[in-house]
Amino acid sequence: MKRSTLIVLKSLTWIACLWLAARLTWGAVTNNLGPDPTAEIAFSTGLATLYLLTITLAISPLRRLFPRLGWLIRFRRLFGLFAFFYASLHMLTYVALYSGFSIAAMESDIARRRFITMGVAAYLLLVPLALTSTTWAIRKLGGKNWNRLHKLIYAAVICGVIHFWWQVKPGVLKPLYITIVVAVLLLARPILSLVQRRKLQAGADRAGLRSSAAN
Repeated sequence: MKRSTLIVLKSLTWIACLWLAARLTWGAVTNNLGPDPTAEIAFSTGLATLYLLTITLAISPLRRLFPRLGWLIRFRRLFGLFAFFYASLHMLTYVALYSGFSIAAMESDIARRRFITMGVAAYLLLVPLALTSTTWAIRKLGGKNWNRLHKLIYAAVICGVIHFWWQVKPGVLKPLYITIVVAVLLLARPILSLVQRRKLQAGADRAGLRSSAAN
């Protein structure tokens, strides 16, 4: 991909990812976030976090299925960091607007309300991923250790989906779509790995047969 094309795509990605933050900021300034602004901010930032995590998870399977999309890897870190950005806004909304920075209130909520417990767990899983997202961190940890650490994204997105389900009222199916997409993306990884191993094994077997025939 040409450098100019990459710059344009990354610029568009920044604009798209920041659009929600700009909309919420403008809505807060103009008092146009509906009857419950705090709930609107919390819901929007939480949903944005899940969507961005899902996009981040989708990049590797897409690259395997369509090798020409290998350039998508250059966007994975960007989507992951924006996911952490919105997760931080989501957490800050709870800490500042719902709990009023009261540690006692937060401790009580975490102990009594399971969806908050799961949400906090999801956020804490994202923290080390964001902190080690730099090239320096990859060199320092080593590729294998870095890859192992960043598998925490699987646990984080699962906790995020559970947080979503536990937050909505019984019978509300809003989290169903994102749950299905995340499930497909998580299942795709072992399936694609199995297919790849079988292809490699088949190739090795054919090479062995040709070698035997030649002898």
